[in-house]
Amino acid sequence: MKYEYPALAHSVIDAVSVGQGPAIDEAIALIAPRLRRGGVLHVFGTGHARIPMHEMAGRAGGLAPVNLVRLSDLVFRGGHEPAELADPLLERDPEWAAPLLELVALGPDDVFLLASNSGINGVIVEFARLVHEAGFPVVALTSIAHSTSVPSRHPAGLRLLDLADVVIDNGAPAGDAALELRDSTAVGAVSNLAGVVVVQILTEGIARAFLAEGEPPLVFRSMNLPDGDARNADPLAAYAGRVHPIEP
Repeated sequence: MKYEYPALAHSVIDAVSVGQGPAIDEAIALIAPRLRRGGVLHVFGTGHARIPMHEMAGRAGGLAPVNLVRLSDLVFRGGHEPAELADPLLERDPEWAAPLLELVALGPDDVFLLASNSGINGVIVEFARLVHEAGFPVVALTSIAHSTSVPSRHPAGLRLLDLADVVIDNGAPAGDAALELRDSTAVGAVSNLAGVVVVQILTEGIARAFLAEGEPPLVFRSMNLPDGDARNADPLAAYAGRVHPIEP
């Protein structure tokens, strides 16, 4: 059988890498100087949008000053009971945004990358609103097609893209499934495929911006290589308390 998703994947990658090039460049120009001044890039997504955010943080070939923010931080570092976060619709409740942001060790040059395909759910929108209100820049990774075609679930009617300094469109259709089969069956989600490509381009671009200024970026080496732990000691020490381990 010939499958259609590989061709779809290639088209998505081409579309986001070329079509979103100016927005990605703008995001790099916003983020890189702040990291060079000692800032941290805090990345946060809910639902499946957690995947590209996780991809950017604490990994081999990734930048050291990237802090992964997760709803589970409320349990591991915020003292909440796991049962409080067991609701699968938790991402719709804006009340969790403020206590989550309180767990982030903020510095004056910090910046945020926030991901949500729909861009309408309460936690991510309220988190963005609080960050924006506090004066920190926000880069949004979202589907403009989805976000502009459905009502917001935030009490103020805001969407993630309304609160961002830079919006990177992942190109996903409303509902994310981009491969139409027979009998009205749609499969082939593309938002995270595009998201992973975007965050890797951001990583490359930020690293190149450091190097262009004659400053090697702090980049993690795989801990599964013989020299990995030794090479990662300095990056880990440099951001201790501000960049949290990705596990648990």
